[in-house]
Order: sequence, then C-alpha cells, then structure tokens
Amino acid sequence: MSLGESSSVSSSAGVAPPIQLTAKEFATICSLAKEEFGLELGQGKEQLVAARLGKVARRHGFRDFPTYYKYLKADQSGQALVELIDALTTNHTSFFREPAHFDFMVREILPAAKRSGALSIWSAACSTGEEPYSIALTAREQGETPQIMATDISTRALDTARRAVYSAERFEQPLPAWLRKHLLKGEGQWQGHYRIGPQVQAMVSFRRLNLIEPLPSLGPFQLIFCRNVMIYFSRETQEHVVRQLEERLEPGGYLFVGHSESLTGIQHNLQQLQPAIYRKRGGSR
Repeated sequence: MSLGESSSVSSSAGVAPPIQLTAKEFATICSLAKEEFGLELGQGKEQLVAARLGKVARRHGFRDFPTYYKYLKADQSGQALVELIDALTTNHTSFFREPAHFDFMVREILPAAKRSGALSIWSAACSTGEEPYSIALTAREQGETPQIMATDISTRALDTARRAVYSAERFEQPLPAWLRKHLLKGEGQWQGHYRIGPQVQAMVSFRRLNLIEPLPSLGPFQLIFCRNVMIYFSRETQEHVVRQLEERLEPGGYLFVGHSESLTGIQHNLQQLQPAIYRKRGGSR
C-alpha cells in the first residue's frame, strides 16, 4: 500500500475541477490518514490528495472539502472511511516480487514444513493478491498446500485479489512451464490475461484487516509476509505493527519485510538472518 507518486487530472470541458484544499484542510486529512490507517502523507502530496478526494466527493455530489469532510465524519457505517482509504492508496506489486524471499521459502521453510507436517502463512498486506498467490504457487510446486491468510486494508484491492484475474504483464515472460500449468489462459475479451487456477485459489483466504488496530485472535503462524507497507508508517506505528506481528509468530517462525525496509531502531525480539528476513527466537530450526 502506498500513496501514488503522480496523478493527472483532466481539465476537459464537462469535467469538474479537483477540490481545492487549504493548508489546514490538507493537515486535517493527513492527521486522519495517520490516525485511522497509519499512512504518512507528507508535504508535496497536496495536489494528488486533492485530486483523489475530489473524485470521491463528486461521486457523492459534494463540491467542496468542508461538506465532504462533514459527511465523512458523520458516517456511522465506516464505508466512507473505507472509500477514503481506497482513494488515497495505490497498490504497487507483482508476482514473485523480491525473489530472495521465495528462494528462502524453498530452501529453508518448506523442507521444515514437510518434517513437521504443518505450515500456516499470513500475507499481512496482500494488496491485489499477487503476493499470497505467489506464496501458494511456490508452495504447491514443492508439494505443499499450506493455508494462507491474506489481509489488506483496501476493499478495492481485496476485490481484485478475489477475482484472481491478472494481465500477462504481471508475470515473468515468457511464462515458465511450471507456472503455466497453474494458470488458466484468457480468451476473447480476456485475451492477454490469466486466472489463477482453482486449486491454488483454494489455498488462500482473504479478509479486510487494519494492521494498526488491535488485531483479532490470529495464528500463530510459521511465516508472516509484511512487505513494503511499513515504509509508509511513522516509527511509532512501525513499532506497534511489528509488535503485533511478532506476537502472532510461533517460536521459530519467520517474518519477511520489504528489502527497502529495516527493523533497525525498532524494539523487537526477532533475530535477523539476512536482509529483510527475521526469525522469532525459540523453537527448533
């Protein structure tokens, strides 16, 4: 989950201009985003935030920020806040992103799972589904069928993940033979797309979850992926999220973070094995 780096706004006739945000109004949205879902918007995002809020506001017939914000705060269903989250976050991901993690799975984690007979995995910021399906594909190719829980804060991203249909550009080309057998090739209007095969889909369950809120009873897990999301959190929020993830790892379990992320300076009881790979102390290797 991230805030997109660029956005274009049409000024063609018939298209309403974006909502204009004062510095105080932008600060209000920044505060709300941080408080509700940990996102640090920062300076320089004013135009982008205004453009995206404008699209949401116009959908509901609002023409200015105060009116939209009043609606946002008055909504008791939580749907308006979910809609705001979906508008502000952009999901950048691909299949088998950061392949060193999948190599480590094949080399270290899956062989241990064969010996123990159990493997539970959590993809904690699963975005549009490429990560959990990559985990499932990797495991299935090694003869393992773990149950994978995949969560994200964005309902829009989760809808895409559940559809399990992706453009060919999301995959390495040409497709390796081992991967091709797990995909259904689209035809007609779906030419140039693939659907994840039903046996792989059955390994993954999706649910909405906000990592900065108190988590429900989950786990324990032998492996948690939480990659490329904490870089958008404040240090305080990072510590809170890492603490919650660590509590849901079983002793000896592994935490994968993004290669652009580090737990340096964050209090935790995890042992770093190599860049972006941590292990909870205890258990047997």
